[in-house]
Amino acid sequence: MARILGIQLPANKRMEAALQYLYGIGLTRSREILALANIDLNKRTDALTEDEANQIKEIIEKNYRVEGDLRREVSTNIKRLKEINSYRGDRHKKNLPSRGQTTKTNARTKRGKRVTVGSGRKKSSEKT
Repeated sequence: MARILGIQLPANKRMEAALQYLYGIGLTRSREILALANIDLNKRTDALTEDEANQIKEIIEKNYRVEGDLRREVSTNIKRLKEINSYRGDRHKKNLPSRGQTTKTNARTKRGKRVTVGSGRKKSSEKT
């Protein structure tokens, strides 16, 4: 198993897919990195040599912001939006969608589980 930037890549996966376990690397960047390192996309993580792993690590460190640095940058950006009281920052404070989605009926993942409320009428105790 390969270990890159403190992340253990899963065994017996294609390198193209395994690199996506790093925060900040998707399919396109994964393919770019492997092309720069001259490594086959279909190569498995088990078959990766130490030299190839070091080469991938150097390319990522030199060209891309990933893992801790990227997480820190995203959180500071959100913190800045909150401090300047922008609309997007306000949406982040309220834990609501910040990109214009409707929230009247949707946005369940952001707003939480739906709480059902009855009609407000009391049931009659007498049957007719």
